[in-house]
Amino acid sequence: MTDTTATLPSAPTASPDTSGRDRLAVRLLLISTFVVILNETVMGVALPHLMSDLAIPASTAQWVTTAFMLTMAVVIPVTGFLIQRLTTRTTFLTAMGLFSLGTLICALAPGFEVLIVGRVVQASGTAIMLPLLMTTVMTVTPPASRGRTMGNISIVISVAPALGPTISGLVLSVLPWRWLFVLVLPVALAALALGAARMPNLTDPRTARVDVFSVVLSAFAFGGLVYGLSGLGAAATTGVATSTWVSLGVGVVGLVVFVARQLRLQRVDDALLDLRTFSTPAFAVSVGVMAITMMSLFGTLILVPLFAQVVLGLDALQTGLLLLPGGLLMGLLAPSVGRAYDRFGPRVLLVPGAVVVSAGAWAFTLLTATSSPWLLLVAHVVLSAGLALMFTPLFTSALGSLPGRLYSHGSAVVGTVQQVAGAAGTALFVTVLTAQAATLARGGAGVVESTAGGAHVAFLVGAAISLLAIPAAFAVRGAPGGHDGHGVPDGAADEVSDGVPSDAVATV
Repeated sequence: MTDTTATLPSAPTASPDTSGRDRLAVRLLLISTFVVILNETVMGVALPHLMSDLAIPASTAQWVTTAFMLTMAVVIPVTGFLIQRLTTRTTFLTAMGLFSLGTLICALAPGFEVLIVGRVVQASGTAIMLPLLMTTVMTVTPPASRGRTMGNISIVISVAPALGPTISGLVLSVLPWRWLFVLVLPVALAALALGAARMPNLTDPRTARVDVFSVVLSAFAFGGLVYGLSGLGAAATTGVATSTWVSLGVGVVGLVVFVARQLRLQRVDDALLDLRTFSTPAFAVSVGVMAITMMSLFGTLILVPLFAQVVLGLDALQTGLLLLPGGLLMGLLAPSVGRAYDRFGPRVLLVPGAVVVSAGAWAFTLLTATSSPWLLLVAHVVLSAGLALMFTPLFTSALGSLPGRLYSHGSAVVGTVQQVAGAAGTALFVTVLTAQAATLARGGAGVVESTAGGAHVAFLVGAAISLLAIPAAFAVRGAPGGHDGHGVPDGAADEVSDGVPSDAVATV
């Protein structure tokens, strides 16, 4: 009698209405997240245009991308609080509202400073959307189908940034750079209107307190580190300024204090970013590998357009088309990788993926001022194939290893690490490129030769970093269906998946 009664609470969540509601919510979130993340890299190809139109150097122009990622890194930790405190619908409308407003500001920006403001507002909305998508999917998807669903999320997270330069190149071939935002604005407003009309509420808000001091600390920590790294690139020709070292020092100290405060607050479940997620080995290792791959991805995305246009002499359209095959390949592979994860687990995908990523990174080091664009194309396709093998297993292993109560914090941690690593990779690559190019220019090299030499050294640094992911990939453990003996115990998985049909979200 007791067993029969215990199954009754599951009945309502198994109803067709609930599964249809879940699919609708995830579809809306996937489409909207694709749109907002696309803007993260859409300005990469436009950097030479900004440098020319606004008379700014590369180290300054790259802030349209770095500021976007930096803002996300500062805002994402707060999303754990927002997701717990607000309904799914309210959180979604807040995110898309901010993104739409930021897009409007960018489209109307009279100068570089206002453009940066618009990118910051855009990024604030994007920062909320990504953890909301991940938390929602982990809540409504049973463990046995998470690989397939995370494969769709990987399309958003990996393909959207990869397609950004392609779309940007197509637009810039016929229109000024402001149209990169003018064309996106109607799409963002349409997503906002559709969400206002159709987005359901999937969670019950609960009382949650935001620790203001932790928010301030996170801004100093992540902002100081990324600003300091970017300052190194800007100071390559004039020497490192005292403010750069101060910024790096503030970032390091801020990070230490931030971590210490979270460790204290999480004892009473009041942390802004609950670091107990790292007590799960599968999560900690997966996030570490993720950081390495994100540094390679975003560093490459910022460097390749500059190399293609400045060194190889390609225009914006040709550069965008050059990057298109890699982006499409990532999208085509993502669903198959998700199904393979559900069947075989992460390691059989991660280890070869890490090797392929490193091979692609080393292929970039072969580029010279006289190289054929085909070599650049091949290197990018190889890198994209490796990343496609890695993203789905990493995200699924990381979040799937956590108990349900830590999903929102795990999503926030993953998003924060992703953006900080991307910003650090961007800043590092530009720093190395600028420093080496300046050295070669002082020796009498022209713009093409000095840029090619700087890019070569930057690619070497990226290739060396990519090697770290190979041994780390062997340490990621998991099994089909999300059970690995080191992650989610059966009870933890059941607490969020009981009564949810196995195909409720996997068919999205």
